[in-house]
Amino acid sequence: MSDRLSIDALVSSDDLGKLREEVVLYFRKKITQGSMSKMVTNLEVRFLLALWDLGGADIRKGLVNSRFSGKTAVATAACTSLIEAGAINNSADSRFLTLTERGKVLLASSLAEDKFEFEAQIGAKTANALLKWFRSKAAVNQQSLTNNRQGAAITTYSEFKEMALSSYDRLNSEFNFDRLVPIYRMRRDLGDRVSRTSFNEWLLKMQADGILQLLEGTVEDSAPDKLEDSVMTKVSGLRCYAKRLYT
Repeated sequence: MSDRLSIDALVSSDDLGKLREEVVLYFRKKITQGSMSKMVTNLEVRFLLALWDLGGADIRKGLVNSRFSGKTAVATAACTSLIEAGAINNSADSRFLTLTERGKVLLASSLAEDKFEFEAQIGAKTANALLKWFRSKAAVNQQSLTNNRQGAAITTYSEFKEMALSSYDRLNSEFNFDRLVPIYRMRRDLGDRVSRTSFNEWLLKMQADGILQLLEGTVEDSAPDKLEDSVMTKVSGLRCYAKRLYT
């Protein structure tokens, strides 16, 4: 597909949490140390957003640069910085760009940052890309809320297994998680239909039954509420991601 990348090609599942932590540290370091001007930091976010809006994978560099009329030099600098940070993959001939998982995390965390704001006119294409971004998130969240309101309570392991896999497949497809779905997203997707205790118990049983593998790590912004909505195991500790083991 156009914008899905293999996380396995970037980092092993055991190191996924470290990758996400590195992204947050990278972004904070750039702001704290002032290694680039605020204008370029804004341009980095705009560059990631433009790449995402254009499809995210194997996009001609010139097509992305065309979104920055009159600012080709700073756009190129932003692109170079993002490539060095692992947020963008550059093709062997340096003509095509692909948004990586690291880049998606950086884009999402940047747009969600309370203090982030654009400091210059962004133009219609960037504004429309922002609308597309937020509408895509809102549509999925609304669908999850609708499903939760309309669904009956989940009272058995068999029902939970069916609904958990349905939730897993939908989230994996709509958010391009590449088979590593955050557990907190599954819990919130099922909502009040299942108790927290039953969710934990039955999700662990699905792992014991060889249906899911629960992986360690941390969420993209290390938010306490998201960590709390993950699953804590007695032996292995916190598990934040689920990976389906069969098709």
